[in-house]
Amino acid sequence: MRVAAILLAAGTGSRYAATTGSSIPKQYVLLAGQPVIRHAAQALLPHVTSIQPVGDPASLNEALEGLKILPPVAGGETRQASVRAGLEALDKLPEAEKPHIVLVHDGARPYVTAQVIGNVVSALEQHPGAIPAVPVADTLKREKDGVIDGTVPRDHLYRAQTPQGFRFGLFLDLHRGAASVSATDDAKLLEDAGFSVALVAGDEDNIKLTYEGDLVRLERLIGPTLLPRVGLGYDVHAFEEGRPLILCGITVPHTKGLAGHSDADVGIHALCDAIYGALAEGDIGRHFPPSQNEWKNADSARFLVHAGQRIRERGGMLVNADLTLICERPKIGPHSEAMRKRLADLLEVDVDRISVKATTSERLGFTGREEGIACTATVSVLVP
Repeated sequence: MRVAAILLAAGTGSRYAATTGSSIPKQYVLLAGQPVIRHAAQALLPHVTSIQPVGDPASLNEALEGLKILPPVAGGETRQASVRAGLEALDKLPEAEKPHIVLVHDGARPYVTAQVIGNVVSALEQHPGAIPAVPVADTLKREKDGVIDGTVPRDHLYRAQTPQGFRFGLFLDLHRGAASVSATDDAKLLEDAGFSVALVAGDEDNIKLTYEGDLVRLERLIGPTLLPRVGLGYDVHAFEEGRPLILCGITVPHTKGLAGHSDADVGIHALCDAIYGALAEGDIGRHFPPSQNEWKNADSARFLVHAGQRIRERGGMLVNADLTLICERPKIGPHSEAMRKRLADLLEVDVDRISVKATTSERLGFTGREEGIACTATVSVLVP
């Protein structure tokens, strides 16, 4: 029996973005060093004959590189439209490769067990559709105008999960006949058509990444035992006429720039040193020697991207980074939020993990004499 899986990744993850400030769609957020959706695909692979990803093809190809998957297809405006796109792609396979059963799984559900997948597939021997679900354990309240408007009986109530499974031919026919209907749940098409859909045992840990706390929980489930490490970085550059002032990845208006072999971004240099130090991998000069012309006037963003990659390649994660720029001028406050966002983007982490602040040296020393800018950086990372 051939079993295919449609792996959905067309959503934008608006609730996750709203609560975390992340500009990365949640299915591509890194979890234990890999995109969330890659974990989902790896969980499905041993139990299916093919995986049909649906979403942005370029992003999917990058996230799932090296895995045995079908060419991704673009998603639609709704979940139903995306599922339909996956079904139509599977229907174009040679007859000998078309599935008998199709599973529809959320790309943002990375922790799905063999037991749950097996429960769904087994139920399809007796039913045209099956979904994993867990019973509602908490008391349910109905709200109106910010106060309780009643208690909802929880008897016979379940929380639906994925992968949801269906007999391929029937599921495709129902989608083709329901173009004007919008179903947020895959099983509803069968329900509305009068077909039985089995409820099988799901798993409390089969959670869909929706809020920031979900990522912490998933990291505990999927990631190896991680140990905390702390790194400290410090850098200083003198002012120089005729150069732009680059700090923490952005250009800051000022009368002078900083002298250095690269673009002399004192903030990124200190942050890189802190990361390399936490990993016990030397300093920035070890990875990007100033003696090499390749790095002359280089954008220091490249250095920070490399440092972030080293954390992921080690199977770790950045917990937080805290930078302090030390200078009399320019004023850092008006630019600190842009700096935080730029550093977060380069490191591929949520912006709330990055702190950028500034202080003066009360007119003392070289920074007090406005001869240059110094920066300290402290990072905390978790690595196996």
